[in-house]
Amino acid sequence: MPVQRMPGCRGLHINEDNGRFLLLAVLIILYLLCGAAVFSAIERPSELRAHGRWNRALYNFSDTFNISLAELKSFLREYEAAIAAGIRADVLRPRWDFTGAFYFVGTVVSTIGYGMTTPVTAAGKVFLIFYGLLGCAATILFFNLFLERIITLLAVAMKTVRERRIRTSGLLPPGIQHDFSSYSLPGWKPSVYHVMLILALSAILISCCGSAMYAAVEGWAFLDSLYFCFVTFSTIGFGDLVSSQRHAYDQQTLYRLANFLFILTGVCCLYSLFNVISIVIKQVLNWLLEQAGLLCCQRCHKTNAFLGRRNAIRPGSRSRRGRFGRPECPDAPPSDSDTEGRRLSGEMISMKDLTASNKVSLAIMQKQLSDSANGFPACGGSRHNGFSGGVGALGIMNNRLAETSNSR
Repeated sequence: MPVQRMPGCRGLHINEDNGRFLLLAVLIILYLLCGAAVFSAIERPSELRAHGRWNRALYNFSDTFNISLAELKSFLREYEAAIAAGIRADVLRPRWDFTGAFYFVGTVVSTIGYGMTTPVTAAGKVFLIFYGLLGCAATILFFNLFLERIITLLAVAMKTVRERRIRTSGLLPPGIQHDFSSYSLPGWKPSVYHVMLILALSAILISCCGSAMYAAVEGWAFLDSLYFCFVTFSTIGFGDLVSSQRHAYDQQTLYRLANFLFILTGVCCLYSLFNVISIVIKQVLNWLLEQAGLLCCQRCHKTNAFLGRRNAIRPGSRSRRGRFGRPECPDAPPSDSDTEGRRLSGEMISMKDLTASNKVSLAIMQKQLSDSANGFPACGGSRHNGFSGGVGALGIMNNRLAETSNSR
């Protein structure tokens, strides 16, 4: 039966994904401008004072030792080149022994990139390109797998707490008071806000413990140590503070092991937290677009969702069972409790599923693959996750978490 178009929605609204992308781009630009203004106001006076002190020291040294400024500046340029090559006047451990090289490749594949140790030979730079290409890709995959497992662990723990609360509330139907196995909340997903709170507290705890260790061992102030933890765990890696750079430490093996574990767990935890926060940002974007009236009306959205469900490629689709064992509608998305024929939204679609779509064009196929990865709400449901990507971290978050505030 042909679907009637709503006359008021033609040519007046933009696509939801495009609207979210454009709004996010504008907000990021404004965020960058505000950040630049704040940092310029805070740091520029200190930079000017440091520049003045350096000029005075330079002229005083030139006058005291009767050295021309040109010769002095030439010597300083040579010293800067030595610093870049890892040669320091104070006693530090070698940067390119095996321990230093292992520390360097760890910062490469984790994309931290402090910058204090860099290859200077042509062979080293060429090798870094190929080494980093494979290593960064593998590490990103590791972060995604860690994200999936930590979210699954949190979901299982929160689901167990929820089931125990329901069990003790006395609200269960009489038939399952003693047998709780049939009531397993198959469609339930943890709230994104609860997961974000748990990950935030975990990141704070890891950062505070790491800061206490760095302040005691490296001699940094606690605020500087906390700043180093965030810069490192977020893989920003400025390189102004770098741990484990002395030639020797008390309990050196234990400290380097603890340093490695703190960096590994901190990067994984903060990576997971960033992905959860991105969901909240998307919810805010969706709310702003709805308030501005830039999205299609609710009736048109339901019509488009129906057409997408009718045409979407559904890998492993089969009849699902809903809450309390009742079957859901045939086109409902796979639930987390399925163990057969189910795919995570970040996985590839098999050749069998692709062969079944040989009657559609390539452009339509790509759209259907995206829709299939994102999933659609079950019949009668009104919640839509609003994701525009179904692979990688976004696919994991799409499959594992519920966006409680994004209902239409």
